[in-house]
Amino acid sequence: ANFDSQINQSKMPVPSQNTQKVIVHPLVLLSVVDHYNRMKKIGNQKRVVGALLGCWRSKGVLDISNSFAVPFDEDVKDKSVWFLDHDYLENMYVMFKKVNARERIVGWYHTGPKLHSNDIDINELIRRYCPNSVLVIIDALPIDIGLPTEAYQVVEEVHDDGSPTSKTFEHIPSEIGAEEAEEVGVEHLLRDIKDTTIGTLSQRITNQLMGLKGLQLQLKEIQGYLESISEGKMPINHQIVYQLQDVFNLIPDINNETFIDSFHIKTNDQMLVVYLAAMVRAIVALHNLINNKIANRDSEEVKDPKKDS
Repeated sequence: ANFDSQINQSKMPVPSQNTQKVIVHPLVLLSVVDHYNRMKKIGNQKRVVGALLGCWRSKGVLDISNSFAVPFDEDVKDKSVWFLDHDYLENMYVMFKKVNARERIVGWYHTGPKLHSNDIDINELIRRYCPNSVLVIIDALPIDIGLPTEAYQVVEEVHDDGSPTSKTFEHIPSEIGAEEAEEVGVEHLLRDIKDTTIGTLSQRITNQLMGLKGLQLQLKEIQGYLESISEGKMPINHQIVYQLQDVFNLIPDINNETFIDSFHIKTNDQMLVVYLAAMVRAIVALHNLINNKIANRDSEEVKDPKKDS
């Protein structure tokens, strides 16, 4: 009853529509990794579970700014047997609410790294505290290149054969976002990492390589999806096909003469700026050299009369 009154007193708005995007803060990632490392040392759990705190912004954007661990256990052989200490969850939320009244329970997390068969049942328990509960899978030991987060929400799946509807997870776009204070804290943490390769140039090259590798993996995933459709292994999803067509429409036609001329003109303009900058730099360096020579000659002429005397 005490916890229900705490929920009812919360004035944070809950959107009636589905969540369109999830923003995960660095503090949440650090807390989840710490939770995973602690439990890995003392037990043999494959994954850990916790509650997510945050608030909804406008236009269905969910901002997840904090989290806390929740005692959880499950049978490895029988996924229908699991335990989540909701009493601990309620007590922790009451204490967190005293610190920051704006943050409320918005969903839950686990370290996956993929969806489990009992996630729907666990999500139903979390929906007692948040009707629009969101599941965020945070990979504590990422192998693939890309973001370590995957966000999902539960939707009702309607079957064509007239059978009763079933609940399933729908993917939500997610990204990593931080406030200014969090960015400063992350920078201080990165300074403690003793890596001689960390620098402006090396970091830019590393980011570009990771971006290209991520693009390659996504293109292979698209290729595999289209091949599965052509071979009849998967049903066609027209919405996905339309989105792929929009992506392909954005690719420029490099064989078009107009595009080639425009590309050459743009490249020449950029090279002209680089050439002028190099010329100006050389002239300034030559000017400084001449001034230095004149200054040295004048200083020598001033010293010569003293030597003669």
